[in-house]
Amino acid sequence: MATLSEQQRGLLDSANYATVATLTKDGSPQTSVVWIKRDGDDVLFSTVVGRAKEVHLKRDPRVSITVINKDNPYQYTEFRGDASLTTEGGDELINELSHKYLGKDYPGDVGTDNVRVIVRVQVAKTTGNV
Repeated sequence: MATLSEQQRGLLDSANYATVATLTKDGSPQTSVVWIKRDGDDVLFSTVVGRAKEVHLKRDPRVSITVINKDNPYQYTEFRGDASLTTEGGDELINELSHKYLGKDYPGDVGTDNVRVIVRVQVAKTTGNV
């Protein structure tokens, strides 16, 4: 497990968007932009049961997350590691992330059957320019 620097922690703690890369069944990468949160030196993001990220990570937990500083796009860090998934606390996390990024409760799952998943990435390696 990697120990993050104060600069890397600051990058995660700010409202910077992240790009998550997971592996499809044939090994090709699939990327998507997500909201993130730091818990200690782990990186958390939210998805929904049945979406590509959740399906891919259940099959292969390897993941890469790149976070770019919104104020200076030449400052970034890639966080690589293995993901674990749980539905426990999923609704709370997406609401917390919505407050971080939008400043209000998350409106997206209202009136749906979506089951929220917390993806916790235990960071094994970091690279980048922070």
